[in-house]
Amino acid sequence: MYCPKCANSIDDAQKFCRSCGANVSLVPQALTGQLPENTQDRRHRRSLRSSHDRRPPTIEGAVSTFFTGLGFLFVSLAVSRYAPAGHIWWFWLLIPAFSCMGSGIGQYLKLKHAERESAQDFSSPPPPMHFPAPRQSPVAELPAPTTSELIKPSSVTENTTRHLEKR
Repeated sequence: MYCPKCANSIDDAQKFCRSCGANVSLVPQALTGQLPENTQDRRHRRSLRSSHDRRPPTIEGAVSTFFTGLGFLFVSLAVSRYAPAGHIWWFWLLIPAFSCMGSGIGQYLKLKHAERESAQDFSSPPPPMHFPAPRQSPVAELPAPTTSELIKPSSVTENTTRHLEKR
């Protein structure tokens, strides 16, 4: 086997290349097609499946989350007024209050956006676009030249020989 980085030969038992220091512990497994699955990738995929943001938004979820935030807001105000030491820590309840309220509003906006996209009918042609008429330029247009008016271009050799001629 050879190192994929510097192409020096390596043994099956080596974990690092002796010349460049590259990690070659997975080279034998890659050649046999038996690479181990990365545990970090598995955890990432699992977190994506159970993620709250990956669920489709519903009006029930948006309203529930928003009113949970309002509940936290009212509790924080009640704690600041009626709890014995509430004037010290009541404002910490504002963090989940505004977080839930913002999440509920975000879910509602996602829902409206999804409804707007599904309501568009892509089978009908788009409405015709009306462009303004081009303005007339005050300068009169020049007529196109006819073939009798065209001038024959000079050749490259004429200019070259003119420079080489003795004076």
